[in-house]
Amino acid sequence: MASSSHAPLPAWSWVFPLASAGLLAAFYGAGGWMALPMAAVLGGTVFAAVHHAEVVAARVGEPFGTLILAVAVTVIEVALIVSLMISDPQGQAALARDTLFAAVMIVLNLLVGLCLLLGGARHHEQGFQARSASAFLSVAVVLAVLVLVLPNTTTSANGPYLTGSQMAFVAVAALGLYLTFVFVQTLRHRDYFLPEDDSEGAHAAPPSLRATWIALGLLGLSLVAVVLMAKSLTPTVTQALGAVGAPVAAVGVIIASLILMPESVAALRAARANRLQTALNLALGSVLACIGLTVPCVVAVALLLGQPLILGLEPSGMVLLAATFMVSILTLGAGRTTVLQGAVHLTLGLAWLFLVFVP
Repeated sequence: MASSSHAPLPAWSWVFPLASAGLLAAFYGAGGWMALPMAAVLGGTVFAAVHHAEVVAARVGEPFGTLILAVAVTVIEVALIVSLMISDPQGQAALARDTLFAAVMIVLNLLVGLCLLLGGARHHEQGFQARSASAFLSVAVVLAVLVLVLPNTTTSANGPYLTGSQMAFVAVAALGLYLTFVFVQTLRHRDYFLPEDDSEGAHAAPPSLRATWIALGLLGLSLVAVVLMAKSLTPTVTQALGAVGAPVAAVGVIIASLILMPESVAALRAARANRLQTALNLALGSVLACIGLTVPCVVAVALLLGQPLILGLEPSGMVLLAATFMVSILTLGAGRTTVLQGAVHLTLGLAWLFLVFVP
């Protein structure tokens, strides 16, 4: 991350986006042996995108910084899901549901669990603002219930589907609630999301205006490249999963893992540095952006093109979702955590991951 106005631009941060653009121009849609180098460059480009988002974030400060990261990563997810829905309407009807559910479980269980476990092992006990965790979780619970549970309970359409008017309401409600949260996080109650200890927020000089504009341009290039490369690789990945007998939901897990990988690394790095507030802002903020921004876009595409959209979870998924929120409320309600809470979240996350492949 370029934390100083004099910090040089890392070579990899512009090499990967340019390399991905070259591969797309020469081998877009190619499978077979080309899938491996394209996957490697794709991973590097994802990290480049988040690096440039971090440069922009360093210029604007917290909590705007973590918000920029969440939105930038969600743009990748939205574009990828929508492009796959359009290319295969019937086969990808449940892709949005599987990806959103996977994102919730990865973040609230695997990522939060690892942050608490690694941070607790190094610092014994870590603190954060419980008010911020309460705000994050209250919004996440409502968004997840509206999108992933409500479709199984309505009577106007047989679950796990919603009628057109119901989908429109859910989309508007999700977007409105997310925007309200952003207003609270960045303006009305910004101090809720800042570290209580000023030493956690000690920063070097922000990048220069020139460096910020360069990062913004490379961020745009990286986002476009990630979307197109992921779309190009999806048929190969789907065929590989089918060859080994993996369930359809595994595609959503892979997409969510790819999208969340850079933010996960940043959150883990912050937790190990005893900056748990920043780690939670990154992790929990990504869940809210994922649902609050993805759902309106996916619903709009489904309504405009008349495509089927499966949203409701299976019974086992609803049980795991309820357990996840109950444990998260207990863990993050006190504002202090240890390795025990990390182990609890990791156990629940691993149980979900196992059941994805062994339902």
